[in-house]
Amino acid sequence: MLITRKFEFDAGHRISTHQSQCRNLHGHRYVLEVTISGNIITDDAVPEQGMVMDFSNVKRIIQEALVDQWDHAFLVYAGDTRVLEFLQSMDGHKTVVLEVQPTVENLALIAFDKLQRVFRDRYADRLALEHIRLFETPNCWADINRVDFDQDSDSSNA
Repeated sequence: MLITRKFEFDAGHRISTHQSQCRNLHGHRYVLEVTISGNIITDDAVPEQGMVMDFSNVKRIIQEALVDQWDHAFLVYAGDTRVLEFLQSMDGHKTVVLEVQPTVENLALIAFDKLQRVFRDRYADRLALEHIRLFETPNCWADINRVDFDQDSDSSNA
């Protein structure tokens, strides 16, 4: 069975190598859809009976592992040194430094990696992260599935 929970957060970024508008500092209202798989709990003695996982627990896990870190932060590529220095000059500024350009594709991969680790560490015996869809705008998004992610990870480790 698959279940999906949607999250929304605001974050800024820039694509320093972009040849158009995205090279400028700007922000987005991101929408993140997270799909997990598992068996429906059948134990009558468990409050989650009839569920794969209580959606409030899904929310708590995703919020803690990812959304709270990225919400109202500036997602900056470590190689974008001028912007990184500028952001670090502001006391208390919420800056997330990434090893890759903060494109929606890279952000989806990072999100999948982070969340997959959480589900593997806590729920490997009964749940799996299956899919992430990250919207950068209402009309533009990136998708990553477990099968695709595992194949990419296998080829990068070869």
